[in-house]
Amino acid sequence: MLICALLATFALRGASSLSLNTHQPPAQTTSKMAPKVISRRATLATCLTPFLVSATAFAEDNTSPKFVQSYADFTESPKGYSFKDVKEGTGNSPNTGDRAVYEWSGYTIGYFGRPFEAKGGPQGGAFDKDTDFSRTIIGSHDLVSAVEDSLTNMKSGGVRQVVVPYGALSYPAEDPKHERVGPMPTTFSGMRALNFVLENPRVDRTLLFNIKLVRVDKSDGKGGFIRGNK
Repeated sequence: MLICALLATFALRGASSLSLNTHQPPAQTTSKMAPKVISRRATLATCLTPFLVSATAFAEDNTSPKFVQSYADFTESPKGYSFKDVKEGTGNSPNTGDRAVYEWSGYTIGYFGRPFEAKGGPQGGAFDKDTDFSRTIIGSHDLVSAVEDSLTNMKSGGVRQVVVPYGALSYPAEDPKHERVGPMPTTFSGMRALNFVLENPRVDRTLLFNIKLVRVDKSDGKGGFIRGNK
């Protein structure tokens, strides 16, 4: 960098200052080639190049990492997320307007695999504690796109893992409380773990959802639903 600084100084002072001994006459030469003149612009460009490259590298490093998580046993969907069926369902698949009843868990798989929603609580049984399940109406788009799309081609009773890259298939940035687009974590610690990753462009924001489609309640065409079997 010291050499660049000296070159820049010489360039700014003009071509006359490039001679180290101004009292000696110029040496005789038989060559007809004109002496090479280093312009101020070229000298400064040479010296500034390392800084420009470093700035570009920093700008690139400050962007969100690409979808780096990949798994050989997962299938990539046409929409861009990956999935793996842990258990095939045997019941109905939901259509637009039907109500999908499901349970879920979620992990920041791209960042230490931290859970932001853990599976827990009694599900079903003699009294069928149905209120513990989550619900969505297919087509309402109140779930992240990858999860809703997965539910449409699952059958009730099925269990699926869904790997979701950050972006259009995941949680929208303009809904930080996840009230408009879920599924929403049910605990403060889960919400904090999720948002720490979603709001941090320096980490891999890939998410993993475990989804079980409990049942499908078919639309009755009158605004209500016909309860399905598990």
